[in-house]
Amino acid sequence: MRLDYREMTRRLNGALGGTLVAALSGSKDTKASHKWAKENGPQPRPEAQRRLIFAYEQWQKVAEAEGEHVARVWFIGANPWLGYDTPVTAIREDRFKDVSVAAQALIDDTFSG
Repeated sequence: MRLDYREMTRRLNGALGGTLVAALSGSKDTKASHKWAKENGPQPRPEAQRRLIFAYEQWQKVAEAEGEHVARVWFIGANPWLGYDTPVTAIREDRFKDVSVAAQALIDDTFSG
Protein backbone atom coordinates (compact mmCIF):
# COMPACT_ATOMS: atom_id res chain seq x y z
CA MET A 1 0.00 0.00 0.00
CA ARG A 2 1.44 3.35 -1.03
CA LEU A 3 0.65 6.25 1.27
CA ASP A 4 -0.10 9.71 -0.04
CA TYR A 5 2.00 12.67 1.05
CA ARG A 6 -0.68 13.81 3.52
CA GLU A 7 -0.52 10.54 5.45
CA MET A 8 3.29 10.51 5.29
CA THR A 9 3.28 14.07 6.61
CA ARG A 10 0.94 13.11 9.46
CA ARG A 11 3.22 10.25 10.43
CA LEU A 12 6.35 12.37 10.22
CA ASN A 13 4.65 15.08 12.32
CA GLY A 14 3.91 12.46 14.95
CA ALA A 15 7.44 11.10 14.92
CA LEU A 16 9.55 14.24 14.50
CA GLY A 17 7.22 17.14 15.27
CA GLY A 18 5.81 19.67 12.86
CA THR A 19 8.66 22.17 13.14
CA LEU A 20 11.28 19.63 12.03
CA VAL A 21 9.05 18.33 9.26
CA ALA A 22 8.48 21.86 7.97
CA ALA A 23 12.24 22.51 8.17
CA LEU A 24 13.24 19.41 6.22
CA SER A 25 10.63 20.25 3.56
CA GLY A 26 12.20 23.66 3.06
CA SER A 27 9.22 25.63 4.38
CA LYS A 28 9.79 28.75 6.47
CA ASP A 29 6.29 28.33 7.97
CA THR A 30 6.74 26.13 11.05
CA LYS A 31 3.06 25.16 10.93
CA ALA A 32 3.08 24.22 7.23
CA SER A 33 3.39 20.49 7.81
CA HIS A 34 0.29 20.47 10.01
CA LYS A 35 -1.63 22.30 7.27
CA TRP A 36 -0.42 19.83 4.60
CA ALA A 37 -1.48 16.87 6.74
CA LYS A 38 -5.12 18.01 6.84
CA GLU A 39 -7.42 16.29 4.37
CA ASN A 40 -8.53 19.57 2.76
CA GLY A 41 -5.35 21.48 3.56
CA PRO A 42 -3.09 23.20 1.08
CA GLN A 43 -0.76 21.17 -1.07
CA PRO A 44 2.99 21.62 -0.61
CA ARG A 45 5.14 22.66 -3.56
CA PRO A 46 6.43 19.71 -5.65
CA GLU A 47 9.95 20.01 -4.21
CA ALA A 48 8.54 19.95 -0.67
CA GLN A 49 6.48 16.88 -1.55
CA ARG A 50 9.61 15.11 -2.84
CA ARG A 51 11.43 15.93 0.40
CA LEU A 52 8.52 14.71 2.53
CA ILE A 53 8.27 11.43 0.65
CA PHE A 54 12.02 10.89 0.81
CA ALA A 55 12.15 11.77 4.52
CA TYR A 56 9.34 9.34 5.24
CA GLU A 57 11.13 6.56 3.36
CA GLN A 58 14.31 7.20 5.37
CA TRP A 59 12.32 7.41 8.61
CA GLN A 60 10.76 4.03 7.88
CA LYS A 61 14.09 2.44 7.02
CA VAL A 62 15.90 3.71 10.12
CA ALA A 63 13.00 3.23 12.55
CA GLU A 64 12.41 -0.32 11.37
CA ALA A 65 16.06 -1.26 11.85
CA GLU A 66 16.97 0.80 14.92
CA GLY A 67 13.71 1.86 16.59
CA GLU A 68 11.84 5.16 16.60
CA HIS A 69 13.92 6.82 19.33
CA VAL A 70 17.17 6.18 17.45
CA ALA A 71 15.54 7.33 14.20
CA ARG A 72 14.49 10.64 15.77
CA VAL A 73 17.96 11.24 17.22
CA TRP A 74 19.49 10.31 13.87
CA PHE A 75 17.36 12.87 11.99
CA ILE A 76 18.37 15.75 14.28
CA GLY A 77 21.95 14.82 15.18
CA ALA A 78 25.17 15.96 13.52
CA ASN A 79 26.06 13.16 11.16
CA PRO A 80 29.64 12.27 10.12
CA TRP A 81 28.35 10.75 6.85
CA LEU A 82 26.87 14.15 6.00
CA GLY A 83 29.88 16.30 6.86
CA TYR A 84 28.37 16.77 10.35
CA ASP A 85 25.18 18.31 8.99
CA THR A 86 21.92 16.84 10.25
CA PRO A 87 19.80 14.65 7.99
CA VAL A 88 17.07 17.32 8.34
CA THR A 89 19.42 19.90 6.80
CA ALA A 90 20.68 17.52 4.12
CA ILE A 91 17.12 16.61 3.07
CA ARG A 92 16.18 20.30 2.88
CA GLU A 93 19.23 20.76 0.60
CA ASP A 94 18.09 17.85 -1.64
CA ARG A 95 21.13 15.73 -0.77
CA PHE A 96 19.05 12.58 -1.09
CA LYS A 97 21.85 10.22 -2.14
CA ASP A 98 24.03 11.36 0.78
CA VAL A 99 21.18 10.90 3.26
CA SER A 100 20.32 7.48 1.88
CA VAL A 101 23.97 6.40 2.21
CA ALA A 102 24.08 7.80 5.77
CA ALA A 103 20.91 5.93 6.74
CA GLN A 104 22.22 2.68 5.30
CA ALA A 105 25.57 3.19 7.05
CA LEU A 106 23.75 3.55 10.37
CA ILE A 107 21.76 0.40 9.73
CA ASP A 108 24.85 -1.53 8.58
CA ASP A 109 27.03 0.02 11.34
CA THR A 110 29.66 1.10 8.81
CA PHE A 111 31.60 4.24 8.12
CA SER A 112 32.80 5.05 4.63
CA GLY A 113 33.23 8.81 4.89
